[in-house]
Amino acid sequence: MNFNFINLQPYSNPHYFVYLLIGLIPIIIGLYWGRRLKIYEVVFSLVFLFLIFDAEKWQQGVSLIIYVLFQLLVTYGYLYYRRRKNSQNKTWVFYLAVILAIVPLILVKVQTAFPQAKIPGVLAFLGISYLTFKTVQVVMEVRDGAIKELNLGTYLRFLLFFPTISSGPIDRYRRFAKECDKAPKRSEYLTDLELATRYLFQGFLYKFVLGWFFGTHWLPRITRAAMITGTANGGLKLSWWVVAYMYCYSMYLFFDFAGYSLFAVSISYFMGIHTPMNFNKPFIAQNIKEFWNRWHMTLSFWFRDYIYMRFTFFAMKKKLFKNPVRLSQAAYLLLFLVMGFWHGLTWYYIVYGLFHAFAIIINDCWLRFKKKHKDKLPSNKYTKWLAIFVTFNVVCFSFLIFSGFLSQLWFGWK
Repeated sequence: MNFNFINLQPYSNPHYFVYLLIGLIPIIIGLYWGRRLKIYEVVFSLVFLFLIFDAEKWQQGVSLIIYVLFQLLVTYGYLYYRRRKNSQNKTWVFYLAVILAIVPLILVKVQTAFPQAKIPGVLAFLGISYLTFKTVQVVMEVRDGAIKELNLGTYLRFLLFFPTISSGPIDRYRRFAKECDKAPKRSEYLTDLELATRYLFQGFLYKFVLGWFFGTHWLPRITRAAMITGTANGGLKLSWWVVAYMYCYSMYLFFDFAGYSLFAVSISYFMGIHTPMNFNKPFIAQNIKEFWNRWHMTLSFWFRDYIYMRFTFFAMKKKLFKNPVRLSQAAYLLLFLVMGFWHGLTWYYIVYGLFHAFAIIINDCWLRFKKKHKDKLPSNKYTKWLAIFVTFNVVCFSFLIFSGFLSQLWFGWK
């Protein structure tokens, strides 16, 4: 007997939103009356997770289950170790727990980059990166002593919170745990509903109107023109069409990704969970560091807190650098190199990471110079707009690298 299951990928078509909003009605009514229907929320989430990973995606669903069980073993194993009275909190145990937590993601990245390797038992599934960020964060905060108790039900709800599983934003366990078991006050929830509705329509505008316009309507045409003109030019195959591609792709990337993030935040607010925002007008940033405080904020803050800061503390403790400026520069290189490898094991992702590392290093040098000579350098609305213009173009050029189009243009690699 054949069963034709409905497979719904998150936020991909109108049907998903129809089913989603119908399923949200009991949750909305319950929260309005000051009750959180936890059992219904669990069932509701499991149903939508099933619809994401059923039909032809069933193997991903099996991989998700195995992955979650493995991460529970790692996390609770390390938590048990930390809570032992005679535990010496050995560093190597902490490192082992972190390595074990990220091994599945590393194997998936290797398998994706080198499919001929055919690593047995390795299968990527939707959301593996974001789940890994969550588990590593929990392990690190257990190490710090910030997390002393880990409720199994709350932890599973945190890991498998379906509005954010596909594309983030990346929440923090302690923040999530404070909200997931209690209902907000009615006045607060009415504000949440207002924001949720606004974010939902803003997400539709971003993804299905502007994202479609730049990504589906314009980008393929510009790509063809750039390829044809580049082939005729020879050499580096550069043309003004490549510049057009750079700007068009940058707009598509922002509106598509920001749209997904707005959907996730919107559905979270409908459920009474304040998932953090991911974007804050990134293209008005006046320098590259400010840009990263506005772009994919939950990811950039995660990398800042758990890679940049921890490497800095480690290097200071071990006295690896005498000069604090050199220390921060090394930390930036490590941070963005890891970010590049996280995106994928291809040259353009790695170059993208290094490009941003050097951009921030140069930016820091400029800010130090500017501080020393502030009485000689003008600061007004014109310099502000110039800074925004320069930052915008630097970012767009980095997105051209990130897109992989130069690889396709120069080497024929997609």
